[in-house]
Amino acid sequence: MNNKLLFSVLIFLFSFQIYSQTFTPGETYFGENEYIEFKAGNIPIIISAPHGGGLEPLDIPDRDCTGCVYVRDSRTQELIRQLSDAIFVEFGCYPYIIINRLHRRKLDANRDIGDAADGDPMAEQAWGEFHDFIQTAKDSITQKFGKGIYLDLHGHGHDIQRLELGYRISKAKLQMTNSELDGFVNDASIRNLENDNLNNLPLSQLIRGENSFGEFFQSENFPAVPSQTDPFPIGSEPYFSGGYNTERHGSKLGGVIDGIQVECNWDNVRDTESNREVFATATTQVLKKYFEKHYFGIDFLNQECGLVSNYNIVEKNDLLSFQISPNPVKDQLALSWKIPIPFSFSISIFNKLGQVYYHNNVRELDLDFINISHLPNGLYFIKLENENFVSLKKFIKLDF
Repeated sequence: MNNKLLFSVLIFLFSFQIYSQTFTPGETYFGENEYIEFKAGNIPIIISAPHGGGLEPLDIPDRDCTGCVYVRDSRTQELIRQLSDAIFVEFGCYPYIIINRLHRRKLDANRDIGDAADGDPMAEQAWGEFHDFIQTAKDSITQKFGKGIYLDLHGHGHDIQRLELGYRISKAKLQMTNSELDGFVNDASIRNLENDNLNNLPLSQLIRGENSFGEFFQSENFPAVPSQTDPFPIGSEPYFSGGYNTERHGSKLGGVIDGIQVECNWDNVRDTESNREVFATATTQVLKKYFEKHYFGIDFLNQECGLVSNYNIVEKNDLLSFQISPNPVKDQLALSWKIPIPFSFSISIFNKLGQVYYHNNVRELDLDFINISHLPNGLYFIKLENENFVSLKKFIKLDF
């Protein structure tokens, strides 16, 4: 058996292993050489980062193909992790996350296998794992929810500091009138959404209307094109309309998973950890609005994930209503109350598994902060309660 045939057999066997394996939401899995990372989810959201990796193993030669691009999308690997955390903090569920950890010189996971791996068997195996993990997520979402969304996360270096949202619709087509644009639904990576959305909106409204993905980003103070505010790139302005992944894994070619390429600008989005955190939090709100308006109706993600119901906790009234800051927090968690609390209560801090890290009975309102510097990084819940009232908040512990 020659080496190429052997690698083809190995790729097939690993693909079969991926498709037949049971994945636990929130747990992280890796491909054969840990070049591809997969975090299993339990909501109809898939996010991939094909160009943010930095690994450069010597046994994979650099790609050498006509038109090859080798520049990595800086900080997108960090951004996708923060986005995953932000979605969990907001809703209590996990998106499906797929990360190419190889440098783009070794593997371009947003190209067909020829240009992506340049004939190298190990790179081809990693390419197969990347797309098999995405397909596994798509199959799971299709079976459970009947539809969902796939975001391919990138970073662009264009001078105009705005998000570029790609639907496999060219700049020239975006510059057409709405009625003309509506005629290109079969070209769109959100083809299934156009055929099945709650308000029967046409393609133009889904792409650049008042309830479009881009306009929801505009409402979160992140400029985006296309949107109602910025409907199309003008003249020679650069724009990425979506690549291989968006076409393959979106609904243009069929299926019920819609795809959007999200090209992130540098300033105020990828440049610092704090800005990435703000953008990640804003993106959770954009996804929530988009799902509610077009996919599943009001409060779908909160109801599906049910952080509160998972812990059988209900905030019964304002008597224990409180605020915490900062969030994320490193050392000291500050507490503040809307109104004076005239009775004793207890404070507990626990993780998503219910493990308690802090508990204190408070007779008077004399506690201003809690030292949490000893806690591992991660998601936590803080609960105030007595025999009559319960109130719950969530926060992230991070060593900045």
